[in-house]
Amino acid sequence: MVGITDQMLAAAAAADWDRLLQLEHQCAACVRQLKDNGDTPLAGQERVRKVNAIRKMLDSDRKIRDLTQPWMAKLQAMISNKTVERRVARAYGV
Repeated sequence: MVGITDQMLAAAAAADWDRLLQLEHQCAACVRQLKDNGDTPLAGQERVRKVNAIRKMLDSDRKIRDLTQPWMAKLQAMISNKTVERRVARAYGV
């Protein structure tokens, strides 16, 4: 999953939203697989490795959100403008 989140971060940095979406689906599939396999307690180095992986994924997730939020806001503004345009057109028969 760390590899997928790294790829997701690269896609977001490149504004490759289609690739980001594909990778999000892959990541979700990994999460489902991990949940299905149960949570086996880890000890020692394996536990440290897991904690470090989780921290790295959370850091990547934060960076991805930082990159996608402005794009999402812009998209929302465009959608809102189109909605307003349609309402005006319907109201005034334009």
